[in-house]
Amino acid sequence: MNTVSETRLRARYAETDRMGVVYYANYLVWMEVGRVELCKSLGFDYRDMENEDGVFLAVAESHCRYRAPARFDDEVIIKTRVEDVNSRIVIFAYEMTLAGTGQVLATGHTRHVFVNGQMQRTRLPQKYHGMFGL
Repeated sequence: MNTVSETRLRARYAETDRMGVVYYANYLVWMEVGRVELCKSLGFDYRDMENEDGVFLAVAESHCRYRAPARFDDEVIIKTRVEDVNSRIVIFAYEMTLAGTGQVLATGHTRHVFVNGQMQRTRLPQKYHGMFGL
């Protein structure tokens, strides 16, 4: 899968810690923002996949490597792509950079298991295979 989604956001004051840098857990929130936008760029709305198909992306693993601090009001670009996928799991990869300079702030990935509303493993419905590159 070659599709890369770029999402821009500004670091809010509430996202910073006492040192004036973005608190580390907020990068995971930013990854989610990027993931939702990537789904839209692939041709579907994640909310519709949940509501219409009863399929959810349960986070099984997350990893983030911090390289440089983001600060209040910095514009951040979140690049998101599908790194690996099969009918049971999908791994998304992320790179967060500072707009303007391109400095890498953090990189990471999340691994998701496709589950139904009862949190039981399920398969990705056929209609999404092409969108995910299967």
